[in-house]
Amino acid sequence: MNFFRGVMGGQPAGPQPTGAETIHKLCDRVASSTLLEDRRDAVRALKSLSKKYRLEVGTQAMDHLVHILQTDRYVFLCVCVCGFMIKSFILIPYENAQKQEEDLGVLFTDKFLGDSENVTLLLTLLEEFDFHVRWPGVKLLTALLKNQCNQVQGVILVSPMGVSRLMDLLADSREVIRNDGLLLLQQLTKGNAAIQKIVAFENAFERLLDIITEEGSSDGGIVVEDCLLLLVNLLKNNSSNQNFFKEGSYIQRMKPWFEVGDDNSGWSAQKVTNLHLMLQLVRVMVSPVNSPGATSSCQKSMYQCGLLQQLCTILMATGVPADILTETINTVSEVIRGSQINQDYFASVNAPSNPPRPAIVVLLMSMVNERQPFVLRCAVLYCFQCFLYKNQKGQGEIVATLLPSTIDANSISAGQLLCGGLFSADSLSNWCAAVALAHALQDNLTQKEQLLRVQLATSLGKPPVSLLQQCTNILSQGSKVQTRVGLLMLLCTWISNCPIAVTHFLHNQENVPFLTGQISENLGEDERLVQGLCALLLGICIYYNDNSLENYTKEKLKQLIEKRIGKENFVEKLGFVTKHELYSRAAQKPQPVFPSPEQMLFDHEFTKLVKELEGVITKAVHKTSEEEKKEEEVKKTLEQHDSIVIQYKDLIRDQDTQIQELREQVSTLSLNSEQMQNQITQQQSQIQQHKDQYNILKLKLGKDSQGLSSSQGEGAHVNGLHSEELSQLREEVEELRRQHTLQHTQLSDKDSLINTLVYSHAEAMPFLVSCPTSLSPRSLLPLQEECRGLREGHAGLEQQLASAQSTVAIEQTEKTKLQQEVQESKKEQDDLLMLLADQDQKILNLKQRLRDLGETIDEDEDELDARDQFGEDDDDDDEDEDNND
Repeated sequence: MNFFRGVMGGQPAGPQPTGAETIHKLCDRVASSTLLEDRRDAVRALKSLSKKYRLEVGTQAMDHLVHILQTDRYVFLCVCVCGFMIKSFILIPYENAQKQEEDLGVLFTDKFLGDSENVTLLLTLLEEFDFHVRWPGVKLLTALLKNQCNQVQGVILVSPMGVSRLMDLLADSREVIRNDGLLLLQQLTKGNAAIQKIVAFENAFERLLDIITEEGSSDGGIVVEDCLLLLVNLLKNNSSNQNFFKEGSYIQRMKPWFEVGDDNSGWSAQKVTNLHLMLQLVRVMVSPVNSPGATSSCQKSMYQCGLLQQLCTILMATGVPADILTETINTVSEVIRGSQINQDYFASVNAPSNPPRPAIVVLLMSMVNERQPFVLRCAVLYCFQCFLYKNQKGQGEIVATLLPSTIDANSISAGQLLCGGLFSADSLSNWCAAVALAHALQDNLTQKEQLLRVQLATSLGKPPVSLLQQCTNILSQGSKVQTRVGLLMLLCTWISNCPIAVTHFLHNQENVPFLTGQISENLGEDERLVQGLCALLLGICIYYNDNSLENYTKEKLKQLIEKRIGKENFVEKLGFVTKHELYSRAAQKPQPVFPSPEQMLFDHEFTKLVKELEGVITKAVHKTSEEEKKEEEVKKTLEQHDSIVIQYKDLIRDQDTQIQELREQVSTLSLNSEQMQNQITQQQSQIQQHKDQYNILKLKLGKDSQGLSSSQGEGAHVNGLHSEELSQLREEVEELRRQHTLQHTQLSDKDSLINTLVYSHAEAMPFLVSCPTSLSPRSLLPLQEECRGLREGHAGLEQQLASAQSTVAIEQTEKTKLQQEVQESKKEQDDLLMLLADQDQKILNLKQRLRDLGETIDEDEDELDARDQFGEDDDDDDEDEDNND
């Protein structure tokens, strides 16, 4: 109250201002106050008044608040207040708000978005790290997206780095901002493929999967749920993001999500929600609405990484909640649909029972059990349909369990369960079994014919009845509409495009009167669908009739329709099928989804068959006999023409094949010719090179021959002259040795003489013994000089001997080296001659092949080559003669 008094001028008494007046004054205060505190208080006051006066506050204060966001330098102080203020009249305050409140939220959102720069301003504010700035900005932008998603998306899409700024919220360390950022991105990515792609390429998958792992995967809380919702937004109906998700190996990171333990009791509601979204995410990647190539690639990845195996483990586990089990069955269905390797794996899965039973059998037991939940039975039927979709191998295995030669009385088979459901008292079991069996025959002529062999024992003492006849018997007994619709869909699928089955059906005399009786009656609304399907079955009997039964030819059946029913009435009844509401619903998608068991009437694949046959049956019924004859004649003519055309086509095809083969041969021969020509050119080039090398070697060998002769002469010199020199050297050495010995002997004699003289002088002059050196010079100098001379001579002789021995060793080494060089030269010459001979032979062979291929060879070249060859041989002969000489 004091605050309002201050706003009103401080007057304590007098009339109280109205709400509009108070809001006007507060807006003036926001616009004109210079103090930050005054503006902030005014904003807070407006925020409190907005709860009661939402329209007035939004109308008067919007522009002022936006102006503050744009211009105030103290944005970080007031943006929190502004954010909550704008939220207060932009957000819808209550979940069950009235239409007026919703309109106000949209109105104020439009006013705020009148200037696209306001959204850009919010994106700029999100770059502020301050919590009081970033968090309110996130909340405000989320509110704008909830009210006007497309408009805000358009502004963010063209804003530079707009999406990148929002992606930064996921990296914020404050969980409240990160979590609200997830909610913002959920709103941002709804229905906008361009933004979805940008978010994905901003590394969203990596960040979201990391958050899911950090939060505990399926055991995590609401944050995991928000991440999964955002992932579904990014991937659903977005082939580019799906491919990016697969190529980034993110499918492999989904496998740990489905690793449930043995104890499956006590699942929390959040865990069930998380696992539902995880299964939904898998289905998004393999949805039948995706392109076949993308779906097939994802199915292959899910098998290779073990994800399919993990889902099958949940499928056969105990204690799993019923809704999770149902959704897992639906998920496995789409993972195996149309994928042969996945279908083969699913066929090999066994339930952990004693004895083990195939998973298919266990699931079919649930489908034909009327005590099982309706949605679970629908899921099992969808799984069975997906298992047989484009799977002729699986179709054959199912039909084989019905054939007499393969029935095992000790075990329950899929065929026995289908027959049991087909003839049970539960109409839903009848319908499901009939549709399942029809899928075992879909687009498979072989299995349609095989199923004609199935015989049923109806009761003791009565002969067995064929399965086809038993279906018509039940049909004629007037059972429930759902049962009859199921049986009629099975019969139509069975005999369509199978003349043998049509003949079997018409062979029973009661079938055609029953169908005409059903079509011709005027029954109630519920029976019109049955009448339309009976008309379809009878039309199939006409269109695929091979006229093998005289009483039921095409013409007689049409006459019967004209007399009993009327052509126009027949076509009108036939049209009831496609006009039915449930027909249109079933035609939308393969999965059988029905709000209640009573509305479970049409199968998706059967709607395709009806669409295909309705037009051709109508035309076939309206054709007269003359038109039929003319058509038959035209058909025969066309067949003859086609036969002639086929013959000519075969002839032309054979000729084309022969021409193509001849062209290939010509191309091959031309290529071989070019290759051979290239080889010849290369060989000629190599030969020329070898010739050049040979000429060089000839010159070199000429010199070498001279050198060789000289070396041989030197060798002879070594063997001859050198031997003489060596002999002389040896003689000189021997002479030196003799002289050395002589001198040594003389030296010894001199030493003996010196010693004798010394001793004789010592005896003659005893006083000299004490000092012999003083007296020796006179009597000993001549002898010492002579001994010294002898020693020097001896040393000189030893040096001469060593020098002579070294010279001999050097000469011997040179001799060995020359001999090795001569041998190597001879070897190289022999190798070169062998190489040239091989090249000549190759050239001759290539020329011969060219002659065989029709190429013209210049005879001059042959003569030149032959001349070169003979010239070389002559040179070799000359060399041999010279060597011999």
